[in-house]
Amino acid sequence: MIDPQKFVECLQDNDVDFFTGVPDSLLKELCACLESVPPAGQHVITANEGGAVALALGYHLATRKIPLVYLQNSGLGNIINPLLSLADAEVYSVPMLLVIGWRGEPGIHDEPQHKKQGRVMLAMLEAMEIPYAILGPELEDSAATLECAMATVRKASAPFALVIKKGTFQPFTGLGGEKATFELTREEAIQHVLEALGDRDIVVATTGMASREVYEYRARKNQGHHRDFLTVGGMGHASHIALGLALKKPDRSVYCLDGDGALLMHMGGLAITGVLKPRNLKHIVLNNGAHDSVGGQPTVGLTVDIPGIAQAAFYGQVSRAETRDQLQSCVVGLKHAPGPSLLEIRVRRGARKDLGRPAGTPVQNKNSFMNFVAG
Repeated sequence: MIDPQKFVECLQDNDVDFFTGVPDSLLKELCACLESVPPAGQHVITANEGGAVALALGYHLATRKIPLVYLQNSGLGNIINPLLSLADAEVYSVPMLLVIGWRGEPGIHDEPQHKKQGRVMLAMLEAMEIPYAILGPELEDSAATLECAMATVRKASAPFALVIKKGTFQPFTGLGGEKATFELTREEAIQHVLEALGDRDIVVATTGMASREVYEYRARKNQGHHRDFLTVGGMGHASHIALGLALKKPDRSVYCLDGDGALLMHMGGLAITGVLKPRNLKHIVLNNGAHDSVGGQPTVGLTVDIPGIAQAAFYGQVSRAETRDQLQSCVVGLKHAPGPSLLEIRVRRGARKDLGRPAGTPVQNKNSFMNFVAG
């Protein structure tokens, strides 16, 4: 296994000292190290992976140096366009080191949304003509691989990918940052919301912990899972899924349970929703200021004014809750307000260690959900 701090120091020795990307659970030890080791301003967590490539390009234009962009392989879709239409050797020819977490690696158990991505990832890199090397837990010293990668990047003046297998990085023991403390956990907030909904209300839950907590709540209450679309992949797209439902089912209330990281990833969705004005859409943002599902790395969710942004995007009513009493009042207001309406619920980081996962397949969830929506 590789010591993440030695890995970062080796990068710095090779004159790579700017790091940007979107966190990944396979890279969480590296991400934790990046929060502590590089000087202030040399590490930026972006809203989405394509933005990280563009930020890295700007850094290179300003410094002539090689930046590093990290991501989970599910983010490959977000970087294809900026990689091929900007960074490619046949366009602006930008040297860039990509560090990609290999979720869904063939032969390694993973969640259903990662299997196809993991299987086709290397072929995708090859189709984009991006050279790569694979780092795994059997490797103790990454220096030689890094030096070879850097030589390739400099010679081609183009991107090179380091593909990271599960368990490659040792735990990082550096100090964590300060965490904001709120009264509610995300799971408690979800429970309060679901208890207030009617039998015909439609729920779309964002990817990650939120969908798992919705599933667990329904299981405890023996309510079935037909009312909830559990968005197991496609981070940032739950609100547009909810919008599509709301536009075609105007007689049903549609509740989107979103996360701060997901909202920020594709924040343009707020503007489209606000302008279309679906009166039945209720947008709930569970904001803990963190990418909770992949290691708790920070977002800017608690720094920016999410209700204010929604209001500027023509949402009809916006509100914020930080306590149980506030949440109870805000949910009542949300139910009766014409949409699109947004409620931000500020919650604590973290989840139960014994939190389960959906037992059914995504297709089973889709079919039962569609029957509920049709009925």
